[in-house]
Amino acid sequence: MNLFIRAVIAAMAGLFAAQAVAQADFPNKSIRVVVGFTAGGISDVLARALGARLSSQLGQQVIVDNRAGAGTTIASEIVAKAPPDGYTLFMQDMTTHAINASLYKKLPYDTVKDFTPVTLVAASPLMLVVHPSLPVKSIRELIALGKSRPAQIPFASSGNGTILHLAAETFKTMAGIDMIHVPYKGSSQAVQALLAGEVAVTFSTMPPALANVKAGRLRALGVTTPKRNAAAPDVPTVAESGLPGFDVVLYSGVLGPARLPAAIVNKLNAEFAKAVNAPEVKTVYASLGVDAITDTPAEFAAHIAADIDKLGKAVRASGAHAD
Repeated sequence: MNLFIRAVIAAMAGLFAAQAVAQADFPNKSIRVVVGFTAGGISDVLARALGARLSSQLGQQVIVDNRAGAGTTIASEIVAKAPPDGYTLFMQDMTTHAINASLYKKLPYDTVKDFTPVTLVAASPLMLVVHPSLPVKSIRELIALGKSRPAQIPFASSGNGTILHLAAETFKTMAGIDMIHVPYKGSSQAVQALLAGEVAVTFSTMPPALANVKAGRLRALGVTTPKRNAAAPDVPTVAESGLPGFDVVLYSGVLGPARLPAAIVNKLNAEFAKAVNAPEVKTVYASLGVDAITDTPAEFAAHIAADIDKLGKAVRASGAHAD
């Protein structure tokens, strides 16, 4: 064996040894958690609650980095191009991540190949809410009104192809009614439009819906999960209100860049599972109307693939697209 080959083997052995030590010592510095939304939304609140707990568990600071814009694709690209060392993670609305694979004709990353699944952390229903002036008090009454007023009831969404839009399109199809889509730039604007009476109906994330329903400013007709939500036990599911099989869930999860070492993935998976079940984090979940959920990286990968297929069909059926 010549000297050059020996030198190469020695260098590679040293590199692998250094990588093994770095992985065993993980983490030895602060971790950045990128969020594709502005402060205050579900993804941001979850990231901060879990980040605070992880900081305590790991003995290293966890910093939330809000990079909103372009339907979370800006944040996605940042994480996809980050070093695969575990120090840049993505707290993502996985439903949006799956939708974007079909919504955008071209993305600066591959939705599957450029990321490493770590774990799901939360599942949240949407809530179907209406303006109090709309003369309906149940989903069955809304469907009846929709049939008597075809293409006359305006509904708000957070934008073309978003989960709020697709939930409404699924509802329209299953109910056999037609309503007018009015897209806004974000869920908060959609809710504000509903409060102002600019539209009559919207599917909303739980926190703003719950607050306005409790204050009497909006009327809740149903939640989109198969089971009722503990934060609003008196609100029936859409499925039990005349549309059996209706199931739209907003999932949140943690991704890393592609090629994240298995040892780091497994450690992060275990630490997030521990954090999700911490009492102070459960309190935050309860305030958001969010259910705790964890899984293995392999299960999470399968979940992503299934959602890309399911939601891709919904995107194509709606005709929504973004550039």
